[in-house]
Amino acid sequence: MSIKEIAEKAGVSVATVSRVLNNPNYKCSSSEVRDQIWKAAIALNYTPNTAARNLKMGIQNTEKKVYYIGVLMTRMEKATTDPFFNELLRVIESEIHKQIAILTKVWYMPLFSNDKKCRRENLDQIIDGMYEETDQKCDGLIIIGKCNKGALKKLNQKYKSVVSVNRNSTNYEVDEVLCDGQKVAMMAVEYLISLGHHHIIGIFKADDTQGQQRHKGYVQALQEAGIAYDPDKVVWFYTEDRKTHPYEQMCHMAKMRCEHFFDSVVSYNDQIALEVIRALEDEGLKVPDDVSVTGYDDSYLASSGKVPLTTVAHPQEKLGEMAAELLLGLLKEGNIPESERQILVKPELVIRESCRSRKKEE
Repeated sequence: MSIKEIAEKAGVSVATVSRVLNNPNYKCSSSEVRDQIWKAAIALNYTPNTAARNLKMGIQNTEKKVYYIGVLMTRMEKATTDPFFNELLRVIESEIHKQIAILTKVWYMPLFSNDKKCRRENLDQIIDGMYEETDQKCDGLIIIGKCNKGALKKLNQKYKSVVSVNRNSTNYEVDEVLCDGQKVAMMAVEYLISLGHHHIIGIFKADDTQGQQRHKGYVQALQEAGIAYDPDKVVWFYTEDRKTHPYEQMCHMAKMRCEHFFDSVVSYNDQIALEVIRALEDEGLKVPDDVSVTGYDDSYLASSGKVPLTTVAHPQEKLGEMAAELLLGLLKEGNIPESERQILVKPELVIRESCRSRKKEE
């Protein structure tokens, strides 16, 4: 199948198809256009012309096995937006294409991240159904997001190779590319302390292992700086509980700021950081003049708000490239040393305008 056929099926130009397939950072006119292109590519079982590409690169032997790869998104429904995981998916789609492999299917199934639902559901039947959807053409699977331990075992038995891209370790259930949640929180808190902040609110997701890890990093960074831990400066929220939503809690804390002073906030992610900024401004506080705010992910939201957000990034390109390379390496070579089968990607601090120094005020 050719790029021209994908363009005709998606109703876009050949140039647009080429840019989307080869460049995860290419900005389409809309996310719907990008999705249409990848749906068409998957439906047509598109893979790059290996012979033409090799000829261009001067490679003589063009007989290579083409691998079929599926992607399982466990953090979001199809209609739901999670900027970090959406951007990560874009990178992985493009990397699979660059590696001369076929992306057979992208599943959006948050069931797999819910331990209670996984205990109730017939996982064998669900996983068999997924495999049948690809006409049994799926050599490997990349899982993006948290996955139930029992489901991981069953998926690992079904596919030749499975690689997880997540913020938490699977404890070697499958091969994985990881982010270090504890280090992320420490990096954000240490940066705020370096600016002279000593009254730091931490916002963490209660029903998420990553939230627990970030809380540990928050506590450790405070302790290492000699700042007493104050549980009243910790905000816990639950995924589906509006009463604990960070916006509502931050509005309340802003009203009580005279009694329980704070000068900065470490947010669970960029989305929450923007909600924090909105709550503070609704209560008459300015960011960063009155309160400094940090995020996490460095999604497109971080630079698109009214106040460009200081955040801690796990570069999606690096995560996606490593996941695809690890999976295809396992498929091609069979055995990879255990030391190379769990890859930890280092976070990076991205400094923008949502934080300012308090040192001159002391």
